[in-house]
Amino acid sequence: MAQQKLYAGAKLRDIRTGAGLTQRSFAARLGVSLPYLNQMENNHRPVSTGVVLALAREFGFNVTEFSTGEPERIVSDMREALADPLFADHAPALADLRLVASNAPGLARAFLELHSAYRQGHERLAAMDEAQGRDGLRPSPWEEVRDFFHYCDNYIDAVDRAAERFAADGADTVATLAACGIRVELSEEPGQDLYLRDGSRLLLSARAAPATRRFQLLHQVALATRNDLLEATLDLARFQSATARAIAKIGLANYFAGAALMPYRAFLAAARETRHDLELLADRFDASVEQVAHRLSTLQRAGEKGVPFFFVRVDQAGTITKRHSATRLQFARFGGACPLWNVHRAFETPGQFLRQFAETPDGVRYFCLAREVSKPGGSFNAPVRRYAIGLGCEVQHADALVYADDMNMRRFEPIGISCRICERRDCHQRSVPPLERRLRVNPDRRGLLPYEIDG
Repeated sequence: MAQQKLYAGAKLRDIRTGAGLTQRSFAARLGVSLPYLNQMENNHRPVSTGVVLALAREFGFNVTEFSTGEPERIVSDMREALADPLFADHAPALADLRLVASNAPGLARAFLELHSAYRQGHERLAAMDEAQGRDGLRPSPWEEVRDFFHYCDNYIDAVDRAAERFAADGADTVATLAACGIRVELSEEPGQDLYLRDGSRLLLSARAAPATRRFQLLHQVALATRNDLLEATLDLARFQSATARAIAKIGLANYFAGAALMPYRAFLAAARETRHDLELLADRFDASVEQVAHRLSTLQRAGEKGVPFFFVRVDQAGTITKRHSATRLQFARFGGACPLWNVHRAFETPGQFLRQFAETPDGVRYFCLAREVSKPGGSFNAPVRRYAIGLGCEVQHADALVYADDMNMRRFEPIGISCRICERRDCHQRSVPPLERRLRVNPDRRGLLPYEIDG
């Protein structure tokens, strides 16, 4: 295998300037010509073995400091930083990044430190806004919609009742769409929950689960037959942008679909009868376990409330992709959820329910249920989506859930919301210090963390 050439112009310049030498004097000490040194310092030529030996002999330079991996690490770090939406319109080419990493690593490191400081400041403001309930930062359209459903307790009365009436009428969804001029077709093409609305043609994936196809049909029924209701609800919400309004309309159509699939009164009665057994409810309403868990978190109709649940969906990186809560438990707006929460362990036990009694720093105790969910792509080369869902309620409602039977209610695992706003000082899974606490660092003492948190 050919030996990798060593381009280290920036390191050569550092050594020369550190020794206080001109290029001419430095070239003489190394035994090379001035043009040759100039070419090496500008990475037009690789550093030769003779030059490396001369550096060690004349300047006591440790040749192991010539790390060929350093520029690549800088390039990797810069690519990650430049993935920030801040640089969406100004991302340089990979060749330019390599040029900067090789010729101006000091500038690259300064850029990385500046970006890191920017992100830390942004996260600090965001976390403080979350912790103190202020509206100091304008939310993104996605967050604005998420907050809309959150502050409605994930229950939209007019849409819910309209869906319940549609289900009571017993209308066929395909016929309803046909009456609106929309023809439904099935496609055998591999695709994850594929559907495509092309004018008067609605194309669904024949490979999707029946519950998924029913949900998608009901979603289209909402858009085709309840558009005035959806638009009126959006008018009342007063979103700050057209993008937020468009996202919310999809959310409201999804809400209609779930409420028509599992009508409020019938579903609430079945939930109580089965003691909230998700699998029994999924069979009874021809729905998926995730759809059932999500629907349980919406049963907040005045005078007919169900158990107040929280519902969350988490991807394999720990990022919360869906969250609703009718309980006092809140979720981190930025970053992942507490690693001590059982929803993260669900990936280790596919198809099984994990149960947990947990306590948050404010002293509130919860019963938490978690399960991994996989959605095959329908063919060998199609990707499989994997995530975990979490469902829970405050512990005083736990006896209404079949899953809490025979569990030890004397042991509650401590969980938090986010490390940045969690007050626990002795957590063995803490990733970052809390924002509003001073730290003590003792080099002669090492515990679970490399620092101690003042009370």
